[in-house]
Amino acid sequence: MRVVVGAILLSLCVMWAQQPANGPPAGPPKNEPAKAEAQEPPVLRNNGEPMVLPFQCTDDDMQWAGMSCSEEEPCPLYLEVTGVETVGNRIILPANIHSESTTLYSVLLSSDDSGVTWREPYDRVRGSGLDHIQFVDFQNGWVSGETLVPVARDPFLLITSDGGKTWRMRPVFSEGGGGTIQQFWFDTPATGSLVIDRMESTESSRYELYESPNGGETWMIRRTSERPISLKRTASVRTDIGWRVRADARSKAFAIERKQGEHWSEAASFLVKIGTCKPAPRVVPAPPTEEQTAPKPPDAIPPPRRKAPSLKQPPSK
Repeated sequence: MRVVVGAILLSLCVMWAQQPANGPPAGPPKNEPAKAEAQEPPVLRNNGEPMVLPFQCTDDDMQWAGMSCSEEEPCPLYLEVTGVETVGNRIILPANIHSESTTLYSVLLSSDDSGVTWREPYDRVRGSGLDHIQFVDFQNGWVSGETLVPVARDPFLLITSDGGKTWRMRPVFSEGGGGTIQQFWFDTPATGSLVIDRMESTESSRYELYESPNGGETWMIRRTSERPISLKRTASVRTDIGWRVRADARSKAFAIERKQGEHWSEAASFLVKIGTCKPAPRVVPAPPTEEQTAPKPPDAIPPPRRKAPSLKQPPSK
């Protein structure tokens, strides 16, 4: 699904590259990428129009990503929604914020009221991307991801055991390493499998099959191969949930749709273009006031100090 959505998004980005922004830009455990500064993102409210994800690009973001943005030529920013899953009335979307060449932050979006309002139940993670999502019941769910900058490495899962209210990150590799989660699937809240694509990051076989006996808390390697390994079921190809993410060229947004009978109805939508990156405006000091520039009167000359009287008798001659 990420490949298809990415291809659609790339074509949309080229189409809109010259258009103005549609809205204002808006210490981890071992093996976790650096997170954004802790701050509570505002709640998004769905009024029937595509929503703009708040994101404020900083000079530090641009320096970290190696982006050459200027006031005259700002760098456009985009939101990519990579999947959808539901738990009752709760809708959960893995997504990413990126420029034309760099993934800046991962984003996890959640609505508890069927798409009316939205919040972020997990902090954005700089340089990381989220891919696929699966819930095996009303409590246990997983989202796959990895660090993408400067190269794909340190694959991880976001795990929830309370229906998506809270999430925690768990790495696949205890010591880190290159690769991405190509596929994953949980048959029960405890047992799951995933396939890692090591790409060019290892001297051993490219593809590795892992299994977890404890809901994704830890993983054990079971098989390696130079040829792709396929799971019988994967979280990336789901047709049984009755929801989908569709890139809509007309509204320039990702539409979150629910199947009702033979038709699809829109529950919410998010604009693809969410703002720009450009240097913060320089603060020009205010000119001095007349009081500040007026000459100061000379300091008054203090009177000579008198020696304090003493009860000590002068020495006799």
